[in-house]
Amino acid sequence: MKELKVTELYKTFGDKTLFDRISFLIHEKDRIGLIGVNGTGKSSLLTILAGQDSGDGDVSAIEKASDYRIGYLAQEQIFSADLLVLDAVFQGDNPLMQTVRNYEKALLELSNDNNAESQRRFTVAEEAMNKQDAWTADSEAKAILNKLGIDTLDKRIDELSGGQIKRVALAQVLIDAPDLLLLDEPTNHLDYDAIQWLESYLKSYTGSLLMVTHDRYFLDRVTNRIFELSFGKLYEYQGNYEAYLVEKAERDRIAGEQEGKRKQLYKQELAWMRAGAKARTTKQQARINRFEDLKDNLHQVKTDGQLEMNIATTRLGKKVLELKQASYAIAGKTILENFDLLVQSKERLGITGKNGAGKSTLLNILAGRLPLDNGVIEMGETVRLAYYTQQNETLDPNKRMIAYLQEAAEEVKQRDGSQISVAEILERFLFPRFMHGSLIGKLSGGEKRRLYLLKLLIQQPNVLLLDEPTNDLDIATLTVLEDYLQEFSGAVITVSHDRYFLDKVAEKLLIFEGNGMITSYFGSIVDFLEQQAPVKEEKVSKVKPQPKERKKKLSYKEQKEWETIEDDIALLEKNIDELTEAMNHQGDDFTKLQDLQKEIDQTEQSLEEKMSRWEYLSELIEDN
Repeated sequence: MKELKVTELYKTFGDKTLFDRISFLIHEKDRIGLIGVNGTGKSSLLTILAGQDSGDGDVSAIEKASDYRIGYLAQEQIFSADLLVLDAVFQGDNPLMQTVRNYEKALLELSNDNNAESQRRFTVAEEAMNKQDAWTADSEAKAILNKLGIDTLDKRIDELSGGQIKRVALAQVLIDAPDLLLLDEPTNHLDYDAIQWLESYLKSYTGSLLMVTHDRYFLDRVTNRIFELSFGKLYEYQGNYEAYLVEKAERDRIAGEQEGKRKQLYKQELAWMRAGAKARTTKQQARINRFEDLKDNLHQVKTDGQLEMNIATTRLGKKVLELKQASYAIAGKTILENFDLLVQSKERLGITGKNGAGKSTLLNILAGRLPLDNGVIEMGETVRLAYYTQQNETLDPNKRMIAYLQEAAEEVKQRDGSQISVAEILERFLFPRFMHGSLIGKLSGGEKRRLYLLKLLIQQPNVLLLDEPTNDLDIATLTVLEDYLQEFSGAVITVSHDRYFLDKVAEKLLIFEGNGMITSYFGSIVDFLEQQAPVKEEKVSKVKPQPKERKKKLSYKEQKEWETIEDDIALLEKNIDELTEAMNHQGDDFTKLQDLQKEIDQTEQSLEEKMSRWEYLSELIEDN
């Protein structure tokens, strides 16, 4: 069994400690989701595991077999501009895939120029395919390309869009089939069909997976472990995202209780110290020492904080935005054709659908950045619009964070009418005071996106246009943004492929199907996708049904089992609760946590067997 072991990994970035001697083990077939607030080092951890960076000090913190192969999908892809798609997708170091690449390249050359030399190269490549029995690998590679919408291998990289390049990079790591997949936001730029296919593919992947993603449905359906990075520490949770939320809430509750007890003890000790001691006995000196320890460790329980979005909005009249008989085309491709749209105050409109169908184009038209070919666009007089684009506005890397926000406002008005300073609003957005003077160039990509969003919101807009807002924002930020949008008194129009985000935010959907075809749907995106899924025809059995066998009576042994089985079930359930509680109190002792989890798994298996027996025995009793 191939595994990767990380021991005492330490890494700093400026004044920030990213990894404070963290240790973990990645087993074969682990599918791990890596979560944490922007700036905690998620992408940095992936680059270190991929060998593109290293920890501080001991470079031997990562242990793996010499033949252990790692594939890495970064958020930003770097390919040579003149590279063919074919060469890009078969760039991995898998020897079998190199044979496939040579074959596909020879086939492409033969179809473009059928001469003696191209025929010779094709014959050599075909013989290598036969010799290594690489035809199955070739078929699987083509299936991956097809599912990711990559249908031309002879294009150059500089002819592709940013989204197409991301899909090429994803295809490359999947085709290479490494022992460990490191995926940084793999669902970005994928449509729903591709996302659902990728979910299924990764769930059955034979190697290991460690991924960063904002897509919570995807995270929940694929993962069987969660790693959380927080203040330099790494916390492990068994199960998917839903299981993580349950365990995280319980861990925070216990940590809060412990902190409360420590504060109460501190108050008692403080009272004693202030009262003074007439004699400094050994016992009293020990108490003084304990007071000093309490004082030093009073705030040792750290949490990632809670984003607060209590920013006021300006008044919005009934008339917001309206398109009448709108038409727009680009490069001969129809985006809108005689399209009507009325946006009212408190609108919650989600725009989704196929890539390249014109979703972002519609936002640019509504924002006044693109003129219509035909038709009319009307905007209400009270509209104060903010447009959160996929790309940040140009951020001066040499400007300090607080100065960047002060360009928009010195103070921020809250919903209750009170004013707070820019420094206070930065703290509420999880930017501690020591960071306020930091240069923007030192921020992570996610921190820059959060800062950009904050600048838009403090301008108190009443209409929000959001283009793929979930890209590059952490889950904590997204959760509070979703809650903020639900309370937002203005109109929200958002382009997104994030099913979870759309389900929480949008009440009406516009589905872009391409060539100017746009479908309106009232309801959730999950319901829409389920309706679009092809109905599988049930096979009609031609086997003559057998007469139902009469169940026998309970034997003496089964009767005795029935008398105690409910008590046995209750005891097993109690054991599981106690083991779970023990895990929550265990902290970060990795070995003990593993032992407890193993015991929970065994107990749950016993419970499942008891429940099956209960159902069987109860049926016997009902039939007699």
